[in-house]
Amino acid sequence: MSATAVASSQSQVSDKRDSVPEIIAASMVGTAIEFYDNYCYSIASASYFGAIFFPAATKANPAIGTMLAFLTFAVSFLARPFGSMLFGHFGDKIGRKTTLVVALMTMGISTFLVGCLPGYEQLGVLSIIILCICRACQGVGLAGEWSGAALVATENAPANKRALYGSFPNLGAPIGFFCAYGLNLVLDTALGPQQMQAWGWRIPFLCSAVLVAIGLYVRLHMTETPIFRQAAAEDRVVKHPLRALVPYWKEVLLGTFAMGITYSLFYVLGTWSLSYGVKVMKPAFTQNEYLAMQMVSVFFFAIFIVVSCLYADKLGRKTVLITATLCTLVFGFFAMSSLQHNVLTVMMFLCVGFCCMGALFGPCGAYLPELFPTSVRYSGAGLSYNLAAILGGAFAPTIATALVQATGTVQSVGWYLVVMSVLALVALFLIKESKNKDYAK
Repeated sequence: MSATAVASSQSQVSDKRDSVPEIIAASMVGTAIEFYDNYCYSIASASYFGAIFFPAATKANPAIGTMLAFLTFAVSFLARPFGSMLFGHFGDKIGRKTTLVVALMTMGISTFLVGCLPGYEQLGVLSIIILCICRACQGVGLAGEWSGAALVATENAPANKRALYGSFPNLGAPIGFFCAYGLNLVLDTALGPQQMQAWGWRIPFLCSAVLVAIGLYVRLHMTETPIFRQAAAEDRVVKHPLRALVPYWKEVLLGTFAMGITYSLFYVLGTWSLSYGVKVMKPAFTQNEYLAMQMVSVFFFAIFIVVSCLYADKLGRKTVLITATLCTLVFGFFAMSSLQHNVLTVMMFLCVGFCCMGALFGPCGAYLPELFPTSVRYSGAGLSYNLAAILGGAFAPTIATALVQATGTVQSVGWYLVVMSVLALVALFLIKESKNKDYAK
């Protein structure tokens, strides 16, 4: 075959794209399910797992029981780098589609098993060990999910809309949040706190099986991304992606620190504040009241994901992210004083916080993959994203709970957000603008 024919064949391969609705479904539905699973665990660890898996510590001091439950929450994050390396290896070697299907099944099966697990009174320490294993498998699956979904979106995107397309998988986060918190709100209203503590907490985990079946159907009908097909046709797929990633260690670190504040802010808003508002605040909100406020505020999360991505395509990734991080720094200075038993001030805290969260989270679907070439993009973006999960999110609820316990004031949590914002700003100033990068290389 002549060189012209080869080039023509490669062009035809690379031009075959899924439709926009198919891209949205393939990238968003899976991540919505993955985040739903993660948020169900977040709610359970904040509300139920202390008494179920650490009954002695909870009876002695409820705050200690909650902190221990939050430590099991952190196990997922510690497993994520392994998941990003495992799925990144295969995602860069054999393609995005197959890897995403396996990631979805890993997360879904482990979530379902959490819903079947007996508590400490039935299995003793073994129940905690199995819980941590399931939580680690959740982390492995979620680690492979996000980066692959981001590539499905951005590697199908027009060059001038890459950040907007990158918002598709990220919109799965507020959708998953709304579904998880909404289902828990309905169940808590219908069953009451005692029945939820006894067995109702299992239902959201078991329902994950239905959602995974839907996600699996969508993923099996998607096609491989045109950029990966082009790289395969041009023999640019590497045999050992992790080894090829080593020269890009600076990009991995910069992406990790730039993304860290995003995780810290989210789990302060979504997990720690739920526990604080229901268990520590005097007088406290009921579980239903606080869940309802969080569900309203998550709409601001979704709106600002899209808004920030539109501006990231127009103004550049760095401009938007530096602005959003500065806003988060200011939020850390002033917002914590609004956490008191007042619906208006708590809603301001949650809504403003989720606006900052959306502005931070939206562009990461584009700027993290843009740090790396096609041959190591799945591995590099995934590793940065999941190391940031450890840096910013793994211990955020535990750290926030411990800070309040040690200092007696919620402002200490604000200072924690300020420190993470400063680290992110330093990294963002060092990252090169990638808006006009040739993404096919």
